[in-house]
Amino acid sequence: MYSRIWITSANASLSAIGNVYYNMSYNSTSTIITRLIVKYQITCAAQCANQFANCSTAVFDSLTIPQSTLILHGWNAMGNTVAGASNGSAGKAANLLTSPYGTALGSFNSLYIADFINNRIQKWMINASNGTTVAGLSNATAGASSIALNLPVSVVLDSNDNMYFTDRNNHRVVYWANGASSGNTIAGITGIAGSTNNTFNWPCGIARDSSTGTLYIADNLNHRIMRYLVNASSGTVVAGGNGAGSGITQLYYPYGFAFDASSNSLLIANCPNNNIVRWVLGASSWTLVIGSSTGLSGSTSTLLNQPVGITLDPLGNIYVADSGNHRIQFFFAGQSNGTTIAGVTGSPGISQNQLYSPYWIIVDNQLNLYVSDHNNNRVQFFSHH
Repeated sequence: MYSRIWITSANASLSAIGNVYYNMSYNSTSTIITRLIVKYQITCAAQCANQFANCSTAVFDSLTIPQSTLILHGWNAMGNTVAGASNGSAGKAANLLTSPYGTALGSFNSLYIADFINNRIQKWMINASNGTTVAGLSNATAGASSIALNLPVSVVLDSNDNMYFTDRNNHRVVYWANGASSGNTIAGITGIAGSTNNTFNWPCGIARDSSTGTLYIADNLNHRIMRYLVNASSGTVVAGGNGAGSGITQLYYPYGFAFDASSNSLLIANCPNNNIVRWVLGASSWTLVIGSSTGLSGSTSTLLNQPVGITLDPLGNIYVADSGNHRIQFFFAGQSNGTTIAGVTGSPGISQNQLYSPYWIIVDNQLNLYVSDHNNNRVQFFSHH
């Protein structure tokens, strides 16, 4: 059999290129003697799966790691289309999407999708063949009223499936109660672009602190992240706001980001700068997490090309929608060397193992992936095993 094991450990400092595999053998005391192998898949003896549970320690080069810190990670390379047409067809019918952007998982196996060009939010039950319009107009007409949208980008939900989303070309954030027929502007001024603390210019990514209800909004053309407290009429700049650039006090067209409650920080996809940066709330500058500090793009395991979406799992591992490389990259917490877990690097396409400019990535509680395959007009599901 073949076995793939990746390690997540607070005590381990690992760097690998590509997929990480381990060659396992057993001695008489059932200790795993482990050697790191990079880019090669090594045959593991059949007894590996049966004996793994009985092993207490693993020896990784000269580093001993408790067996309890070993986490099995792997994703199916072949995706399944769970929303939109698998052949990439675009449209405004209930079974189609056009350039999907942000996604969110709701209750009862539901998936909420910002159907960008169709100016609507679609709710798609898992395994359903059609979606239902839950915000905006089902006929895809753009508008600026309380029932219409104009290029929505990102959506988040609270525990009752009430929606908060960025309505980009209306320069506003909308709250839309679960089951309601209209929404309310809760941040920004509808139809007015600006750079004051109560206006936006193309709001894109949005995140919500579930413990406080605080919203964080990526104000794209103002190159900043804004924070809005509950019921506040204006926000506070918490990242960027110093013009576009690659300096440590600047952001450059931020689209997606993730709120990391454990470190009270934002992990921001600095798209044209081809990097992921961490901005601790209250700090005046960022620190580099992934990619190049100078804006260099690339397709190696340490570089990115126009990252758009980013998410974290409960262990703090990072998933990046590396749109220009047509792939999803996985980074262990604290590591800057990634592994491609969906898509084929540098190879856009419509096959089930390919992506074409993926814009968004979320994971469920089983670490399954949902990828907005933007230019293929579909959402792809990659199962974790």
